Amino acid sequence: MTSLAHRLAAARGDEAAVAAPASALVQAPASAPPGPAPASPADGEHHPSLAERTHAPSAPSPDADGLQRVKARTADALFARIGTRLNDPSLTEAQLHALVREELGTVVEAEPTPLTADERQRLMAEVRDDVLGLGPLQRLLDDDTVSEIMVNGPDMVYVEQHGRLTLSGVRFTSEDQLRRVIERIVTRVGRRIDESSPMVDARLEDGSRVNAVIPPLAFSGSTLTIRKFSRDPLVVDDLLRFGTLTPQMAELLRACVEARLNIIVSGGTGTGKTTLLNVLSSCIPDDERIITIEDAVELQLQQDHVVRLESRPANVEGKGEVTIRDLVRNSLRMRPDRIVVGEVRGETLDMLQAMNTGHDGSLSTVHSNSPRDAVARLETLVLMAGMDLPLRAIREQIASAVDVIVQLSRLRDGTRRITAVTEVQGMEGELVTMQDVFVFDFSAGVDAQGRFLGTPIATGVRPRFAERFEDHGIAVPPGTFDPPVRAARGAW
Repeated sequence: MTSLAHRLAAARGDEAAVAAPASALVQAPASAPPGPAPASPADGEHHPSLAERTHAPSAPSPDADGLQRVKARTADALFARIGTRLNDPSLTEAQLHALVREELGTVVEAEPTPLTADERQRLMAEVRDDVLGLGPLQRLLDDDTVSEIMVNGPDMVYVEQHGRLTLSGVRFTSEDQLRRVIERIVTRVGRRIDESSPMVDARLEDGSRVNAVIPPLAFSGSTLTIRKFSRDPLVVDDLLRFGTLTPQMAELLRACVEARLNIIVSGGTGTGKTTLLNVLSSCIPDDERIITIEDAVELQLQQDHVVRLESRPANVEGKGEVTIRDLVRNSLRMRPDRIVVGEVRGETLDMLQAMNTGHDGSLSTVHSNSPRDAVARLETLVLMAGMDLPLRAIREQIASAVDVIVQLSRLRDGTRRITAVTEVQGMEGELVTMQDVFVFDFSAGVDAQGRFLGTPIATGVRPRFAERFEDHGIAVPPGTFDPPVRAARGAW
């Protein structure tokens, strides 16, 4: 069978290219050194990584180069036929997909270059991804093993798989194609990105978090970061299987939510704070009214009685901004049983006051590296909001409002673990007093693969909020707060 390069040449009438002997295309260089034959897949259990599966060769073959030219012509012709109908708000998603399929079929039929059935299917799939999906990123979004996608310009796309970063073989054809993908994402959620507003937070239809930065702020080309969310929201059993928490800790956190304790989930970037917040919110009874407040809607609550609020940036004229602080204040007039804030920042004082004025059982997250740092971070956020309050008054608000801090960390082996569950006990002098209930056992060491062997263990301290469990008739398993039995040789 002749190659696509020959067929392209034939379509152009290039007789010299057609007459070239086929042996010249496949003849190996005489100086190529002999070597062992490559091992077949059956020779071992090697499973190629995403980078190995998708990394393009350093020198593209004539077939690949020819198909790219056909793809570019086809995409241009399709855009010319569809025109403004692509952004017609009166068309449903199903109608738009049907329109693109019909027009794409017409364009491909008119393509003068003969294509095999496989090439035709590949061409239609890639053009459809460019028009309706996210272009070359679509197959990464469809790959369940990829948890995060990081685009550093059109020629460099990194992915996170199983907690590890690798360079994928995905490429954009140009900076313009990358910009089209970014604009398609942000316009779907009513946001904008241009030189006057070169940074934006957005989301995909499945709730995946998106951040984009374009030139002149992004010096090496437009930058796009997508943090994927699971198609099916994770539940407690999933976190137990991952080793994020233990059964005893899971029972304790369930009881804390049911007893309407105010919980702050603390952790660094990418530690799984939003995922844990989703899992904790699944313990809220179905007969309670929940109001969620976020910068970009990410939480996936399973209850029916949920009101989801999202902040809004200012428009081109600098008007119309609605901050999370505005939404927190408004939510107090919406008869909430629970208020769940995706991440507290400038609205920290309003959130603390809500917790102190009858809105028990509220949940939120904050960026910090330890429970003690979380308290300091809350203090700083209140001061940064311009509140001229004495530091002691702020600390008293925190000590009175927050009951439990759950600390998440991302360890060296790429796993995400709960490293502390800490009770906020109150004030002692000028300091907020805290007591660890569970801590991660780093002394267990690591295995041969570098994976941590430790798990969160109880410290043996019975927290004061355990009395709340008894008042609400909530049972926790016996021995939940008991420390592990120390072995005779002195190890846990």
